[in-house]
Amino acid sequence: MVATVTVISVEVTPSPEPLLPPAPAVPRSARRLVVLGDSTAVGLGDPLPDRGGWRGVGPLVAEALGVEPDGYLNPSFTGARMGCVLTKQLPAAVAHRPDVALVVAGMNDTLRPDFSAEKIAADLTEVIRALAAVGTTVVPVRYHDHGKVFRLPQSLRRALSQRVAELNAAIDGVVERESVPCLDLELLPGAYDLTAWSVDRLHPSELGHRMLATGFTERLAEAGFAVPRPVSLTCSGGVEPSTAGHVGWLVLKGVPWVWRRGREFVPYAAVIMWHSFRERLR
Repeated sequence: MVATVTVISVEVTPSPEPLLPPAPAVPRSARRLVVLGDSTAVGLGDPLPDRGGWRGVGPLVAEALGVEPDGYLNPSFTGARMGCVLTKQLPAAVAHRPDVALVVAGMNDTLRPDFSAEKIAADLTEVIRALAAVGTTVVPVRYHDHGKVFRLPQSLRRALSQRVAELNAAIDGVVERESVPCLDLELLPGAYDLTAWSVDRLHPSELGHRMLATGFTERLAEAGFAVPRPVSLTCSGGVEPSTAGHVGWLVLKGVPWVWRRGREFVPYAAVIMWHSFRERLR
């Protein structure tokens, strides 16, 4: 009698290699920075000692990112509107070929009789696309309710708030379509604290500029940039304007500016007030 042996073949599948988490992306170094915009971009409100001009958000961000002096460019100027950024500041910015561009503009547009949210959106879109074409990450801002800071009468505040809302809606649409980071000043901690504002209530103080710089660098870190030296909120390196300096600025520049812009803005505010009055009568 012959015994029959059945051989069972078992195929052993090797255990899969354990899945490893993806390696973290190495943050990019920003070597070239440009700041575009209006008087806030210039640095008004954060004066340097010995009448050395203005510092402001730009140099603070440059230092945080590790940008050397020859890599920093700021063609911004006081009174600039979004159209000025496009036509007068953008060419120099593109030629600089920055890694990062900050855009602080739009508030001057809100006080003009020819305000157009559609034009602002179109101009900002062109700015972002032209800079993106040379490899730049652009970070614009959307605005807080400046009427709360400037202590306007309720009727004027309502008119300004409506304009700012239209400005923000235009900026929001561009940010979404172009997929760029954006600094929302409404969400910036301490945005409405008076210590964040200079005496004119139009421009950030040194602390306010440091807060802006912190917000920008946080957005840039989220976008993948290295921030080797985070911005400190401790004021240093600037100078606290004297009482005489405050009064001098208000008399020579502040009041004339408010008068000029007010003459242009009040007719629009009157229309808003009239519509509000009619709504109450219904």
